[in-house]
Amino acid sequence: MTEKIEAGMACDVAVIGSGLAGLTAANYLAKLGYRVALCEQHYALGGLAAHFSRKNHIFDVSLHGFPVGMVKSCRKYWSPEIAESIVQLKRIRFVNPQFDIETTFTREDFTRILIEKFHISAECVDNFFTELRQMNFYDDDRRPTRELFELFFPGRDDVHRLLMEPIAYANGSTLDDEAITYGIVFSNFMSKGVYTFEGGTDQLIQKMTAELLKNGVDIFKRTKVEKILLKNNKISGVRANGIDISCRAVLSNAHVLNTVKTLVGEQYFDEKFLKKIEKVRINNSSCQVYLGIKDGEAIDDIGDLIFTSENEHFSSAELKDFHTKSRTFSLYYPKTRPQQRPMCAVVASMNAHWDDWSALDSEIYGREKDRIIEDSIQSLEQFIPNIREKIDYAGAATPRTLFRYTSHPNGTSFGTKFEGLSVSMELPEQIPGLYHAGSVGIIMSGWLGAMNYGVIAAHKLAQNL
Repeated sequence: MTEKIEAGMACDVAVIGSGLAGLTAANYLAKLGYRVALCEQHYALGGLAAHFSRKNHIFDVSLHGFPVGMVKSCRKYWSPEIAESIVQLKRIRFVNPQFDIETTFTREDFTRILIEKFHISAECVDNFFTELRQMNFYDDDRRPTRELFELFFPGRDDVHRLLMEPIAYANGSTLDDEAITYGIVFSNFMSKGVYTFEGGTDQLIQKMTAELLKNGVDIFKRTKVEKILLKNNKISGVRANGIDISCRAVLSNAHVLNTVKTLVGEQYFDEKFLKKIEKVRINNSSCQVYLGIKDGEAIDDIGDLIFTSENEHFSSAELKDFHTKSRTFSLYYPKTRPQQRPMCAVVASMNAHWDDWSALDSEIYGREKDRIIEDSIQSLEQFIPNIREKIDYAGAATPRTLFRYTSHPNGTSFGTKFEGLSVSMELPEQIPGLYHAGSVGIIMSGWLGAMNYGVIAAHKLAQNL
């Protein structure tokens, strides 16, 4: 692994950022024979697919569930070893004042639950799933998800909650966002359930790093790209840590707005494109609470993923409220990390607004972090009554944490709303040799979406290099 960049360096493609889109794009291009320089501002690769260590615990930063399609993508674009480490999460729970159910999150099981528990006709359920499967990005369908739900399940906010809540946590969707951004993601999960990487994110990134090095990618950590360099309005290189690297193309895994406004500069784009940029809505952020369980202490198997709320009815606004009573629990049992000592951990995730956290002074900020930790422990106690005495580490991340490590505008966890995808895809038309891949348009959110979009962007880049 190359330790640091040096003056006079050159490559075919510079990849900015090592989220799953950037990592996969870099690997794809390297296997085609291109010399790739991967620049990551953080000390670790992975972006939001990252991990950190505290008090002998290893915590995954982001929610650890993704669709079965991850198996195929990892086998095709990474390695059979990585693909074979992906396992299904079989106990997904929903616990709230309206219902308490457990599911494998497959189409068959969701169909059973909707018919038996919610008394929806089999024909209606089948028609709903068929409608979702037929959705694609290129259809001019701007119906909000709320309208789609009312069409099939009028007045049934309990059904709306069951269908919407997991996707809201997965990619920031709301009832008022375009139904297509809900339908495509939900359909992916509905095929065969929710999966995770056995061994944790640290093992995944370790294996991916080994593949990158084997394929000849030059990896530069703690390397912040400050500018994308142009000559005659075409890509000529990047400036990182004050040093210029020449290249023929750039694939940015930075936020699409940072790519345009900061790394390139708005003066290089035409007026029509800039008007599109101004209409791109930034998606919301999130908070996480990390709870480490004492070495040697066991916790009951209460499920792999729990969507829980004290709110009487589902509300997209309440889900992101500063004092939300809705959260998910990701449970990490010893089986999740078989290579580690038999230790357990729990990660609570809550959607959040940047504005609620950005302006707090240090004293209030610390107090509010303590509050979300306490709220999460109290919520977890309904599932594991004696959990408090078993915890030996408790920490929290907020939108400010995400901003510090990713530089995403407003600390967004999910990139942009619907219109961000077309902006991302049009960058090469504005500046030849400039490509982008990342969490845009909600459709491309999540681990699988980011990885596949990295391949799509890298393939287009290679065709025009």
